Amino acid sequence: MSVLRPVAVDALRRQPWANGAGVTTEIACGPQQDAWQWRLSIADIENPASFSTFADARRQFVPLDAPVELTFPDGRTQFLNRFDLANFSGDDVPYAALPQGATRAFNLMLRGDVQGELIARPLHGAMVLLAPRGWHWFVLLLAGYAKVIADHRSHELAPNDMMWIDPIPAHPVRIEGGGEIVLARLPAD
Repeated sequence: MSVLRPVAVDALRRQPWANGAGVTTEIACGPQQDAWQWRLSIADIENPASFSTFADARRQFVPLDAPVELTFPDGRTQFLNRFDLANFSGDDVPYAALPQGATRAFNLMLRGDVQGELIARPLHGAMVLLAPRGWHWFVLLLAGYAKVIADHRSHELAPNDMMWIDPIPAHPVRIEGGGEIVLARLPAD
């Protein structure tokens, strides 16, 4: 049977950035805390600043509340509206400008050959999640309401609720509701 595991948001650790420009909340990393191959976090970006270096990591980055303009060391820029996805190397440290003010941003970092997928989008009605053997889903409801339904089990989500979904392969999981949602598909540990 698929497993639904709510995340205790109040137990998550918040850590200020060394440069004082924001705070990061680490959600999870795996397969081990010290030698992670994937890492999920939310950054509260309060002031324009350069990102930290994460050697040998690939970063997927999505602004959640307001646009962000990234300027990379080679001079190229990338403007991101809310829910736009940027992919870049953790060694390629951009400077983040905040054209409309502070924002939160969701980060998925991957190392080595580990694969993962980050999705941020509106939720209108129902969506189906599939995961082949060895994969699971992370869900964050940003706004609105949602119900996760898997194998005759269900769990309601309110804004800022987080959950892990460990689906049985070939058993679809439905998310029904309306609002805004962040999803990450990651290898199960």
